[in-house]
Amino acid sequence: MIRHREVPSAFVRLLLLSTLAACAPDAGDSADADGGLLEGEAELVLTNGKIATLAGEGGEVVSALASRDGRIVALGADGDVSGWIGEGTEVIDLGGRLAIPGFIEGHGHFMGLGNAQMILDLTAADTWGDIVSLVGEAASSAEPGAWISGRGWHQEKWSEPPDPMVEGQPVHDGLSSVSPENPVILTHASGHASFVNAKALELAGIDADTPNPAGGEIVHDATGRPTGVLRETAQGLARRAFSEEEASRSEAERDARAREQVRLANQDLLRKGITSFQDAGSGFGTVDLLKRLADEGGLPVRLYVMLQGGAEALEGRLDEYHMIGYGSDRLTVRSIKQVADGALGSHGAWLLQPYSDMPSTTGLATNPPEAIERVARLAIEHGYQVNTHAIGDRANREVLDLYERTFADHADMSDLRWRIEHAQHIDPADIPRFAELGVIASMQGVHACSDGPWVALRLGEGRARSGAYVWQDLMRAGAIVTNGTDVPVEDADPLASFHCTVTRLVDGGATFYEEQAMTREEALRSYTWANAFAAFEEDLKGTLEVGKLADVTVLSRDILTIPADEILETAVDYTIIGGRVEYSREN
Repeated sequence: MIRHREVPSAFVRLLLLSTLAACAPDAGDSADADGGLLEGEAELVLTNGKIATLAGEGGEVVSALASRDGRIVALGADGDVSGWIGEGTEVIDLGGRLAIPGFIEGHGHFMGLGNAQMILDLTAADTWGDIVSLVGEAASSAEPGAWISGRGWHQEKWSEPPDPMVEGQPVHDGLSSVSPENPVILTHASGHASFVNAKALELAGIDADTPNPAGGEIVHDATGRPTGVLRETAQGLARRAFSEEEASRSEAERDARAREQVRLANQDLLRKGITSFQDAGSGFGTVDLLKRLADEGGLPVRLYVMLQGGAEALEGRLDEYHMIGYGSDRLTVRSIKQVADGALGSHGAWLLQPYSDMPSTTGLATNPPEAIERVARLAIEHGYQVNTHAIGDRANREVLDLYERTFADHADMSDLRWRIEHAQHIDPADIPRFAELGVIASMQGVHACSDGPWVALRLGEGRARSGAYVWQDLMRAGAIVTNGTDVPVEDADPLASFHCTVTRLVDGGATFYEEQAMTREEALRSYTWANAFAAFEEDLKGTLEVGKLADVTVLSRDILTIPADEILETAVDYTIIGGRVEYSREN
């Protein structure tokens, strides 16, 4: 029996700019040898929709799509695909809904997303007191000595400043008083700072005499006592102590926890219409787990994973881990993640000039440029892409410089598509260099709206306007700009990031340099085709075309035409990966 799904009806005007029709075989073809679909039957057919293929110059729009064996076999009007419908075909009547190429998360942390759902969520805390209360409640039921962890605090988002405070951030006394027997580590929303209590400082061996590690800072009060704030690489002092608890678990317990993180991450991404995810930095052990899960069919969302580590850790292993489209295009490893500086919110972004609100610092180089350059030269020799985190204008310049030197020494190589991850603040003189060098600006639209209220405080009005989150300036210069969320720094919701990308609206209704906003089509392409291109996957995904993967996201509203304030009210109705419905809102 033909299986039908019907989306609740709503009138959406169909605009057919052109038709991509494929000829369906006769309905009388014989059955496959395995007894499945008849030869000429599609596994899935979408009808009666507005399917924005993003293909071709005009971005053709059709009403129907058919897929078989995970690939698109037909596009066009409903009648053009009707011949593909057979007894085994699942048919979804879109009822005029918008279907688009599946959203591709351009930069996020896959295991971090899963882990964030297993620890304290601090993103909704209105004050530092709220966080202290959350930790106190957790400590009341925790075994003595057990670590308590959380993530998501941001001092700029609290309704009132903490009292007392140092450099705009709290001190650990209140937190330590509610958790005297439990070490606590709370990660900043950016991931570039952590707050720890007295017990954690003790276990980490941090006191007034502990020196700052290279690329990090232990914040002290006026008396020299550590406040509990650990910036950038200084977090590692506490995390090494934290990791001892993880090491005490059995291998089976560690594997079960990792698998649960994967399950939770996939569940969240599918609900949000994400069909592919670009993971910004994982170790060899995580890749081993993901490869096993791909063999087991446990990776519904397609993953493009960046390896992380220095030259010493990577050398000798890159050839073994290089893989493209493993497990039916579920897992690709062909890039390396590096980190040049910290985050703007924690005063860790590396700037050419001092911070306006903290003139004593220009931020931190968390990894010396020469160390990144050693990795870059190792990567290019083994056919790896390099994707380097750089937020401040000094960090962006240093990375562009080392990329340029590496490219010059390998002039016989082209189309390398190396990336700068975030590229949040760029000196105007460096904006044209992205296009000149073929460097991709891997950016996150939603950051502009969440950071907008305080960016000018950090940089000053002039620097903020000329170089912060300058999407249009980069695109006009000829650079490719991609989109994402940096989850769990932000929610993985692509619709929230899309909304910010086209409005630049911040809390309170103000706009953050709206002249840099993208058009609706530019924003959608940044979340689909551009991300596919940035991963060398534009022949497989990013547009809906015959022969490409049948990865489709169906939305409840037409985000290309509705008023901007309705974008955030849009829901994901279906997430389809390889022609299979992996998520349905009605179920």
